[in-house]
Amino acid sequence: MDAETMYYLQDIQLHPVEEARRDFAEVLSDMKSPERKFYFCHMELKDTHEQVGSIGYTVEADTPVGKLVHLGYFTYPRHWGNGYTSEALKKVLEYAFTQDNVYRVTTGCLAENKGSERVMQKNGLIKRSRAY
Repeated sequence: MDAETMYYLQDIQLHPVEEARRDFAEVLSDMKSPERKFYFCHMELKDTHEQVGSIGYTVEADTPVGKLVHLGYFTYPRHWGNGYTSEALKKVLEYAFTQDNVYRVTTGCLAENKGSERVMQKNGLIKRSRAY
């Protein structure tokens, strides 16, 4: 992944190849689990299937009222500003709330990442400040 995209993913660090392979194997194994934790999707252009980014969520807790999940996404810079992430987020939220018993979604971005903030706002997410 390029440095410009990684700048906005401060909480996700690149790992040695061996660690990345273990993480990927865990995600693949998790797909078959009845208590699935990872939901990641490849975002691509409809006509060419070129990858424009990724989006998904991780189940943090499964409570009596539903799942609490943390959502994340990235889009390659050459595809910023085209509405792809907004469209993908709409579909992911629709699936989460109507088919996956999700009760609450959390996510976030750097304060300077106004494009990402706008994606969240377009999809009805509510901005909250951190309390320290």
